[in-house]
Amino acid sequence: MTEGATAPLVEQTVEPHTFVILGATGDLTRRKLLPALYHLGDHGVLDRRKTLIVGAALPEMSEEAFRLWAYEGLHNAGLRNEPELRAWCEACLHYHSLHGGGAEEFAALAGAIRRLERSRSMPENRIFYLALPPDTVPAAIEQLDQVGLLKGRGWVRVVFEKPFGHDFHSARALNTRLHRYLDESQIYRIDHYLGKETVQNLLAFRFANPIFESLWNRDIVESVQITVAEDIGVEHRGAYYQQAGALRDMVQNHLTQLMTVVAMEVPVSFDAGAIQGEKLKALHSIAPIPPQDVVFGQYTAWRIADITIPGYREEKGVPADSTTETYVALKAEIHNWRWKGVPFYLRTGKRLPRKLTQITVTFREAPTQVFRSLAPGSMPPNKLLITLQPSEGFSLCFSVKSPGRPFRFADRALQFDYEDAFGRLPEAYETLLRDVMIGDQTLFVTADFTETAWRLYDPLLAGERSVHFYTAGTWGPREAEALLERNGHGWQLGW
Repeated sequence: MTEGATAPLVEQTVEPHTFVILGATGDLTRRKLLPALYHLGDHGVLDRRKTLIVGAALPEMSEEAFRLWAYEGLHNAGLRNEPELRAWCEACLHYHSLHGGGAEEFAALAGAIRRLERSRSMPENRIFYLALPPDTVPAAIEQLDQVGLLKGRGWVRVVFEKPFGHDFHSARALNTRLHRYLDESQIYRIDHYLGKETVQNLLAFRFANPIFESLWNRDIVESVQITVAEDIGVEHRGAYYQQAGALRDMVQNHLTQLMTVVAMEVPVSFDAGAIQGEKLKALHSIAPIPPQDVVFGQYTAWRIADITIPGYREEKGVPADSTTETYVALKAEIHNWRWKGVPFYLRTGKRLPRKLTQITVTFREAPTQVFRSLAPGSMPPNKLLITLQPSEGFSLCFSVKSPGRPFRFADRALQFDYEDAFGRLPEAYETLLRDVMIGDQTLFVTADFTETAWRLYDPLLAGERSVHFYTAGTWGPREAEALLERNGHGWQLGW
């Protein structure tokens, strides 16, 4: 082993299995799941001789038509090796129409899966990915159980997309229903933000580098900000978004997950149970969020040159008097020994200036100002920026003296970019699907976490709230700036 190298962790191999996608003709399958599965095969994780991929959905479609549809999706995703794409689709992909989605159709699906498994001498290891509307999930699980697909001589794992309920009571009811048919160890609730390499490396960054972990506390950290900005509007999801809003759609899951990854204590080991346990402890430590520490916003129309960007109320499926929020900014406080007194600022919104997911850890200023001749505030505090989108990497920002006279400081950064260092990074779904295949739940959401997060945000959803307008293409309403200014802070973007 070369100097500076470390012993690799022992990686589990993927066992032969059948990967079933319910709702296989949807956008998620074409844009995310099929490219991820293809890349896993291309990288040697999946053996096409030992992997069956079965699409099941309501539309009547031949197997050849499904393969062509999948091939076109892979091609649109940027994959250009046409003979290999066609060969992969032919070898791995199968399709079964569920027609009306009743008991007879699911029984026929079970028969088709078993015939395919026998034809390949495959074990009864099965993954069911439910790419379905949330309200159809319970019925689909019940049907799978009734036809015996959730039991067999192999393992069974079921993957769910968000949302996991729309409030605490619905989330608890959904979990209770799922647990009638599945053990928690079989349930994989996906939050694709946790599949980002940077999120995983944040754990390594903290726990493998004592120099940073020793700074990760209220004595050294002034504040933490988490921004998840989208430059698009609600697109074709207006009817869904009208029922959800930004708090349900983004804050309760994605941003809260990122906050607990930043805030968690050191786990006793790097395994799923220990990591999930520490994240849950951090979530339990978040104090109730008062309404005055939350800002709701909604984007309005913006005209640039001869193009008009519609406001939220002009989007298809949205009422003209809607008060649904497309933007949320809030301050949370974690009442434990490590973080007491450190504000965590979270914000997310649609139609913001650019797509960006970034965590900013701002460190406290020096206790004594040595350079008294400098104007107050002329030396910005040290910051650690963790960027997840559009690129992935870290920046550590610090002050250096500018050459010459007068005596001045400049802000500079030590930067690390994953793609520059390692080339192409796996997409989040590649990471998460592989983890499902090897039975690793580290990056997935537990029932307890889901219910606890809803319990935290339910009072904000139930109470009276004002929605402040912001022009599309700006960073949100002025009230979001005022939220931080009350504590002498401001939103950070870059370094």
